[in-house]
Amino acid sequence: MSTPRVYVIHENPEWFPPLAAAFEAEGVPVQEVLLTEGQIDLAADPEPGVYWSRMSASSHTRGHEHSKEYTRAVLGWLERAGRQVVGGSHVLELEVSKVAQHGLLQQAGFDVPRTTAVFGTTTLKDAARTFTDGQDVPFITKHNQGGKGLGVRRFDSLAEFDAYVDSPEFEAPVDGITLLQEYLTAREPFITRVEFVGGEFVYAVRVDTSAGSFELCPADACEVPQTIAGAVCDVPGTETAGAPPAFSVRKEVTAEHPLVQQLRTFLADQRITIAGVEFMETTDGRTVVYDINTNTNYNPAVEESAPASGPRSIARYLGGLLETQYAAQLTA
Repeated sequence: MSTPRVYVIHENPEWFPPLAAAFEAEGVPVQEVLLTEGQIDLAADPEPGVYWSRMSASSHTRGHEHSKEYTRAVLGWLERAGRQVVGGSHVLELEVSKVAQHGLLQQAGFDVPRTTAVFGTTTLKDAARTFTDGQDVPFITKHNQGGKGLGVRRFDSLAEFDAYVDSPEFEAPVDGITLLQEYLTAREPFITRVEFVGGEFVYAVRVDTSAGSFELCPADACEVPQTIAGAVCDVPGTETAGAPPAFSVRKEVTAEHPLVQQLRTFLADQRITIAGVEFMETTDGRTVVYDINTNTNYNPAVEESAPASGPRSIARYLGGLLETQYAAQLTA
């Protein structure tokens, strides 16, 4: 067997360099496990180490339609063998289902957007009429298996929605589940993403939404103009103007913030140790939690000014788990 190390399970190598640099800086041995193809010997024992899954719900948009299934198989093999897995099978299922996220957040007492899940396309137009009580009021759609703002669109009338569903521009969700969701107006033109590593608060990010995009990405690897494609933030809605930095530290949101404490407890209950959770504050006084990202990326500009580093916090956390389990082998 090889020297124990941290194995990072994922499918997008463009997102890996900042993490690789963090592991190197912390002196933690690391190896990628790129699940775009490959094989495992089901009769063999997995290599010793700590395995971190950061499989993305948007993997199919990069031509990796089956990476989710590959990851399910690998995580099951690792867990049956007793290897320590961070972001294991239960976390993967949450990552790829906004229905699951919504249900758990609602059950835990968070304010969540009013949402209907529609299976298939034949009843979509009727479902929208039920959802809006037949009124022409703003609402949004999004894909259940999301990331990258997949399927997130605003509609101001039922006729506009009908035309979209019947058009070649209709964006079918990969799992066949479309969400209809209430449109929320932000009190100010931003949403907040709270980062946790090892179950502890790292920092909160203010994500500017004044450009009107639902698709915002904190990582350099997916940096594009805000008005076109990006990734990560599935924002329920904004209506404002201005052009502050796209990403900045929200310093007033600290570990002592009541919502941060509530989210910390929630993540512990769900056995999620690395995640970014997004919320927005609305014009009618609500604080709405709407998305859990378990394959979180970090913005370089935020990292420069943040009180702690997200990637290096991950490297230290996973390195600590590795040291706890394999101290003798690592020092031999």
